[in-house]
Amino acid sequence: MRTALVGALTSAVLIGAVQVGSAAPTLAAPPPPNPTDGQISAAQTEQQSAAAEVGRIAGLVAVAEAELERVGIEAEAAGTAYLLAEEALLQAQSAAERTASELQEAANAVSAAKVRIEQFSRDSYMNGSMLSTTAALLDADGPGELIQRAALLDYVAANEVDVLGQLQVAKVAQANADSAARAARDETVAAEEVARVAKAQADAQLAAQETAYAAVAEQKAAHEAELQAAQIKLLELQGARNAYEQYMAQKQAEEAAALAAAQRSAAAAAEAAAAARNNSNGGAVGRSTAYVAPFSGRITSCFGARWGTSHNGLDVASPIGTPLYAPISGTVQRAGSATGFGLAVYLLGDDGAVYVYGHINDYFVRAGERVVAGQQIAEVGNRGNSTGPHVHFEVHPSGAMYSGAANPVPWLNARGIQLGACGG
Repeated sequence: MRTALVGALTSAVLIGAVQVGSAAPTLAAPPPPNPTDGQISAAQTEQQSAAAEVGRIAGLVAVAEAELERVGIEAEAAGTAYLLAEEALLQAQSAAERTASELQEAANAVSAAKVRIEQFSRDSYMNGSMLSTTAALLDADGPGELIQRAALLDYVAANEVDVLGQLQVAKVAQANADSAARAARDETVAAEEVARVAKAQADAQLAAQETAYAAVAEQKAAHEAELQAAQIKLLELQGARNAYEQYMAQKQAEEAAALAAAQRSAAAAAEAAAAARNNSNGGAVGRSTAYVAPFSGRITSCFGARWGTSHNGLDVASPIGTPLYAPISGTVQRAGSATGFGLAVYLLGDDGAVYVYGHINDYFVRAGERVVAGQQIAEVGNRGNSTGPHVHFEVHPSGAMYSGAANPVPWLNARGIQLGACGG
């Protein structure tokens, strides 16, 4: 804020003597507000109170953060335990599946053994179940059949024992595998349920702590916003006070510089006017094509559109009583009261242009009077619709008194009276 104000103030450059040029005028910045000591003290108290509350809430936030970290770790541990239980259940289910496969293999073996026994029994019945082993051998038709029957009886006896053994082993394996699978499945289901309940509890605690943390964090954010607003308010008041003090110092410096510039400009204009008068031929009745600066001071408003209307001349600020000169020899067309201007002088120059001086404090010529370049014809005033001491200066190149106004800056610049540039 202070930087912006200083920039705005320093950009308003005083326009020096019109002979050495001038810059486009800028609107004077209004004085900044000057906050009272009470306002600044109240803002400091408000800032301190907000800072204390932010500190208190920050402590609560730290506690909530620590608790949130703790329950977060617990929730992670419960989640890991649940994953382990799930994995154990999957392994138990896989083991149960393997056991079921083994059970199926055992059942298949039992079924095969039964088939073989049933086949043997059927064959024995078909061949005569009442025959003993000896009878079966004696019943053979010859040595070859005898040998064949003896081998068959040996094979059947051995395989009967094998099949019966396999049947018994398969039944035992089936019972053991089924019991182990049931026990493993029951244990892992119970373990998974315990882990699931623990995980649910840990998740609930974590959610509750997250809610608590969010609440204190929201309070902290709100108080930090209040603190920021209080700091901004205090800075604005302090900045306004500093800006006001700088503005007053700058204004005093500008006024002193403006006075010095006005004095230099007035002295230069007076010297140029005197030289023009001395160089004129025949005094007041002579004609001259030499131009003299008609005013001195600083341009405060340029030619052109202003707030929806037309500003037909230049406003040049100078102290009341500052001399105003004829820019060229000519004849006074009008001197006295003028609507809006209070008092005004209209001079028809020998170059055919009409020069108008408005808001003057006093005039020293009358209508029809012949004047020479550099002759004082009026003085700066503050009459009519005026907001401060200045002269409103117009140029009408066509010679019309009340119409045909042109921008005086390029007109005078082209005739050796250097005003510099002035924006419309």
